[in-house]
Order: sequence, then structure tokens, then C-alpha cells
Amino acid sequence: MAEDQRVENLEEFLARRGQALLRTAALLTGSVQAGEDLLQAAIERLLRQRSRLDGDPEGYLRRTLCNLATDEFRRQSTWRRKLHLLQAEAPASPDATAAVDLRDALVRLLGQLPPQQRTVLVLRYWEQLNGPETAELLGCSEYAVKSAASRGLRRLRELAGGLQRDETQLHDVTARTGEES
Repeated sequence: MAEDQRVENLEEFLARRGQALLRTAALLTGSVQAGEDLLQAAIERLLRQRSRLDGDPEGYLRRTLCNLATDEFRRQSTWRRKLHLLQAEAPASPDATAAVDLRDALVRLLGQLPPQQRTVLVLRYWEQLNGPETAELLGCSEYAVKSAASRGLRRLRELAGGLQRDETQLHDVTARTGEES
């Protein structure tokens, strides 16, 4: 009976917070499909540890998402270094989907950041957690969060400087984000 209640509570929780967790996972991985896989893996881990967890599972799931995304980033880093050699960059022409392209470019730039910087930027600016909440979630100091956010935003601006299309808009987006930190 208690197990049925726990599963029902988890289903209610996922109905309430599932979309936000999926958004976080997609931002950490760079695509919705990979985010769905990441969230699924985190939920599986939660189910295995559920008997030891008390209260709201959101913190556990968020931390698991971050850890799994970091592990995946490390596994794929050698492939990513070689992949750009195989891909030819085609010049993009501006069209009505500029906002979508801009967001896609920003997510791709996030994917080029080290895992800690990317995780901090996603939690701080997309999930809108404050510094202490982010630090608690990641198990580090608030100073480490501020430092990683600062380095991440600086690197994001450097990477964005290399973009030829919508460079001004992308800089505006990263500048606005930097004002919030």
C-alpha cells in the first residue's frame, strides 16, 4: 500500500513539474530528444532510491540531471572535438525564423561550455534559481556559482562573437543575462 502511494505521489509530482524538468534536461543536453532520455534516466535513478528519499523529489532529480549531463558531456567530448572536422558550415540566410535560429545558436553555444559553467548558466538563467539555491543544488559555494556564471557568460560572449548572423541580437541576449547576475 505504501509503495502504491509513493508511485501515485511521484506521478502527481511529474504531472506538475515534468515540463520544467524536461526543459532543464533539454537545455543541458542541447535537444529535446536527448533531454527526454536524460530525464528518463534520472527518474529511473529516483525510483531506485525512492525508499530512501523523504519529501519533494525535485532537488534529487535536478541534481541527477546535472550529474548525468556532465557524465555524458565527458564521454562525448572526444567525439565532439573530432566532429567539427567532418561538418562544413553553410552560410545561413536570414528569414522569418530568426528568433528560433537565435535560440538554437544560443543552445549550441551552451553546449560548447564546460559542464559546470553550462549547468550554472542553465540553472541560474533558464531555471531562474538564485545564487544560494544553485549553490545548494550543486553542492558548492555561492562564490563558486558566481565565478562559474561569470566565466560562462564571458566565454559565451566570446563564442557568440564568432557568429556572423544575428551577432548583435545574440550579444544583447548574453548582455541582458549578465545584468541579472
